[in-house]
Amino acid sequence: MSEYGGFPDGGRPMARYIRHACAFCALLLAALLVNAARVQVVQSRLYDTNPANRRATIARYAQPRGNILVGDEPVTGSTDTGEPLRFERTYRDGPLYAPVTGFASQTYGTTFLEHAGDGVLAGTDPMLAPLPLWNDMTRRPPPGGNVVTTLNPGAQQAAYRGLAGRKGAVAAIEPATGRILALVSSPSYDPGQLSGNGEAVASAWERLNHDPEKPMLNRAVRQTYPPGSTFKVVTAAAALDAGVVTDLDALTDSPDPYRLPGTTTRLTNEADGCGDASLRSAFEWSCNTVFAKLGVDVGVQNMVAMAQAFGFNDTGVRIPFSVSPSTFDPHVDRAQLALSSIGQYNTRATPLQMAMVAAAVADGGQLRSPYLVERTTRRTGETVAASGPHPMRQVMSPATAVRLKELMANVVQEGTGTQAAIPGALVGGKTGTAQHGVGNSGVPYAWFVSWAQADDVLEPQVAVAVVVEDASANRGEISGGGDAAPIARDVMRAVLNR
Repeated sequence: MSEYGGFPDGGRPMARYIRHACAFCALLLAALLVNAARVQVVQSRLYDTNPANRRATIARYAQPRGNILVGDEPVTGSTDTGEPLRFERTYRDGPLYAPVTGFASQTYGTTFLEHAGDGVLAGTDPMLAPLPLWNDMTRRPPPGGNVVTTLNPGAQQAAYRGLAGRKGAVAAIEPATGRILALVSSPSYDPGQLSGNGEAVASAWERLNHDPEKPMLNRAVRQTYPPGSTFKVVTAAAALDAGVVTDLDALTDSPDPYRLPGTTTRLTNEADGCGDASLRSAFEWSCNTVFAKLGVDVGVQNMVAMAQAFGFNDTGVRIPFSVSPSTFDPHVDRAQLALSSIGQYNTRATPLQMAMVAAAVADGGQLRSPYLVERTTRRTGETVAASGPHPMRQVMSPATAVRLKELMANVVQEGTGTQAAIPGALVGGKTGTAQHGVGNSGVPYAWFVSWAQADDVLEPQVAVAVVVEDASANRGEISGGGDAAPIARDVMRAVLNR
């Protein structure tokens, strides 16, 4: 023993043990740091996306969602449930605006504007954060912003009332800008039924998805229909632009009935007096034989070019959510072309597409891309992003558009669309009855496309398309005027304030 009462070497073995212990602890600490880095950096995405990790979900619903505005008034809200997923979405006049808002569900995600504007509404869009570094440090997202729509509340309500629960849809556009003024689908549903995460939400989801009336289908932009005689606007534009018709009042060489080229099938008319009728008379009374022959005379190439100029076959339309493409078949024989030119065969269109057709006629042959969002704002109302100029294309010559406006005005003044007339305004329209089903056995779809211009205004203010699926009508063209035209009239009156 040494004089210190310890080991003879002065405690060196003990110091060595301590050094070894410290080195081992340092090694353990390094291993912990490496593992923490592996978990937080290398495998962070794996853990973030793990269904068992509810932190992101809890954080998403920890603050109220921003609102969707119509006429500067919110049609959405948030309610504090006191649950871990704290704030649930609420809707004012949910069925009225469902085709626009869609739903924001804690269980089933988001659709339509709730989906397209989710970054702004949820507060995760970087443009909402004036001090992004501070938000990153505090890990607190800014409050959700707002999405301001282009909708006219009066027009939206008029369209919804007009359909009155019948299957169908309405789309209305401001021709000079492309602003969507109304977008209605019927029957509809209350998206608030899907907001939460309980058994009632699951039950509502099952009920809505198995409802044969398909209330969650957005018929205005996600359902295509045979447009029937409303497509004759496109055929007339092609014939005038191609020079196949130069005089609206000249007789056409159009037999009644008309034998489809290369077949023994004879096409007939509901109206009388269609044999060799002029374009003006044929448009006014919707003579199938005249327009079928015109489509053949114009030819596949020119008909396809005109249809595509109006927007048919375009798979990239977004308003900002996607729109189902309307179609005009480019691979047809002459008989099929004849039927396609009167809105039958494989021709299909959404109501929004047919509103675009009317808008192009109303705006001198120019067509603006339709859009639904005017601007996005912070919770305080400051604009984050505004809708800039939208692309425009010249669909037809201005001279053709002038003559088409004249033809459409004749339909309302003295043809099949008189029920769309509005005192104090010039209104143009086109009726349509689309056959469908095996052997055309289904109840026809009633169509009406139109535009309106107040007498004291220099240019048309609204273009509308209406389709009613369960129209209780005969097969004549008058059904579009009887079932769909009054709805279009009320929508146009709301926009014109008449």
